Amino acid sequence: MNEFTYTYPVKQYFGEKAAAKNLPAELEKVGKVVMLAYGGGSVKKTGIFDEMVSILQAAGKEIVEFSGIMSNPTYAKAQEGAALAKEKGVDFILAVGGGSVSDCCKIVAAQARYEQDIWEMEYTDHKIPAEHIPMGVVVTASGTGSEQNNGAVITNEEKMLKAPLWGAFADFAVLDPAYTLTVPMKQVISGAFDTLSHAMETYFGRPSEITISDEISEAVMRNVIRNMREVIADSESISARSELMWSSAMAENGILKIGKVTDFQGHMIEHQVGAYTDCNHGQGLAVIHPVLYRLIYKEDLKKFARFAVEVWKVDPTDKTEEEIALAGIEALADFIKEVNLPTTFADMGISLDADTRRKIAESTVITGGCCKKLTPQDIEKILEECR
Repeated sequence: MNEFTYTYPVKQYFGEKAAAKNLPAELEKVGKVVMLAYGGGSVKKTGIFDEMVSILQAAGKEIVEFSGIMSNPTYAKAQEGAALAKEKGVDFILAVGGGSVSDCCKIVAAQARYEQDIWEMEYTDHKIPAEHIPMGVVVTASGTGSEQNNGAVITNEEKMLKAPLWGAFADFAVLDPAYTLTVPMKQVISGAFDTLSHAMETYFGRPSEITISDEISEAVMRNVIRNMREVIADSESISARSELMWSSAMAENGILKIGKVTDFQGHMIEHQVGAYTDCNHGQGLAVIHPVLYRLIYKEDLKKFARFAVEVWKVDPTDKTEEEIALAGIEALADFIKEVNLPTTFADMGISLDADTRRKIAESTVITGGCCKKLTPQDIEKILEECR
């Protein structure tokens, strides 16, 4: 295990009615002007918006609405929110939604405290913002685990990059599994696969030797697989939704990453696909992962074989280590089909011509934690196979 320093700042309020039970006390600690941030309006249709407004008004807060945060939040949208926060003198941000809303608000919260452009600060000056407007997150769609950390994935349309930025940590996260009943099942499954991907991308990082973090990760992966099947069998199952929501948190609250250099090469490829198309994140990862793993598994054969046995329950009897590893990758591919996730970009209605594949490959971040250091040519080959 590598050296590490671990602190965990985000307070968790988990369970049904968690917002009504806990938000009033949290709101007593913050200033009068609260930005209520959300996405395309589904929170209004489901009644969650009205619930938040009622809680904020009862707390005597002045509400500034910031709406229309898209599923792949753009840098321009984050800048719009930061300008609004400055103009209205926002004291606190309450982000209500899934990972896109949370990600956008982390950057809004930071940018509102600085005159310097945050993208320039981080990618040119290599500095991380140290100040931000305090914020909290009410999760309505789990899977990204965005509420657990200060990382945000933002699409810079001018630069044709979908890339990570570092912004605000939330003071608290409200995790009510009943809220996930308000989102389409397709989104629930897509989000849950994102959680599985987070665990896999951490698991296959360095060192490749099994650590306690990896053993916890195996448990999270098994939990996600089991509860994805359960929620498909019974869409109303609060038990399955609770497990998926907490697994999402576990995959991104830093615990699985302790002592690890993570992989996340699959995420980097999907991010750049998302920079050029409106790619659903979880679905894109489902398309990419089996193809990526078939390319790299020989570089970490022992770990992929263990993944097969411990996560997918592959019977190792009379199989070579390579056969076991491949059986695990095929079990992953079969599971993706089982839960009706796409297996090609064409299934998602996405067409990538040769020129676009080359541009994506050449602009994809190459991660240091992957067991095989990919080349742009490798990534171009992956994208071709994913068509």
